[in-house]
Amino acid sequence: MHGTPHIVSDVMTQTVISVGRQASFKELVRLMRDWRVSALPVVEGEGRVVGVVSEADLLHKEEVRDGDPDQYAQLHGTTDLTKAGALTAEQLMTSPALTTRTDATLAQAARTMARSKVKRLPVVDELGLLQGVVSRADLLRVFLRGDEEIAEEVRREVVSHLFPPPGSVLRVDVREGVVTLVGRILDTALVPVAARLVRAVEGVVDVQFELTSGRPEEPSGAGRP
Repeated sequence: MHGTPHIVSDVMTQTVISVGRQASFKELVRLMRDWRVSALPVVEGEGRVVGVVSEADLLHKEEVRDGDPDQYAQLHGTTDLTKAGALTAEQLMTSPALTTRTDATLAQAARTMARSKVKRLPVVDELGLLQGVVSRADLLRVFLRGDEEIAEEVRREVVSHLFPPPGSVLRVDVREGVVTLVGRILDTALVPVAARLVRAVEGVVDVQFELTSGRPEEPSGAGRP
């Protein structure tokens, strides 16, 4: 029923800074500073993503600098202590890398970020080769769709299928992404279905209803012999 949803390749950043396994600690810090990113994909060969180094991985070295390594290991684990002594991307990186595919929907990428509590994901193709990077901000770009563009999709993809005239007469109003369906419908049981479908339209913030139910009134004298 709905048009094709946006996928990750529609919103990702294609210019990506990546590093090899042997990139040094200072090189990683310098690249993150210069490119204003919080994580770097680690690649090998033709660009296959093998891991990711984040700012958090680098900060272990600073955290343990003036402390007791044994106590740090008890609080954070031996893996974090090992990273505190790491010198290269291979020693620092989280592997296997958490990635998303170019053809993943924005909702799928958002769920991956939320579950793993990360701010950005390397984007790979079917071979695992780096194609770009997608951030939380990229995923939120769908909410910049214009109100009229959203209204047109709701009319075309939802209202025309669930509430066709002449039995139902609906107007679609959209303001700041909030969709309001106003008018008369025959079957109120379809309202929850409509709400679900409207919310699935990209850019919709919420949906509201101002509805009456029943068949349209017949013109005066209709049906008389």
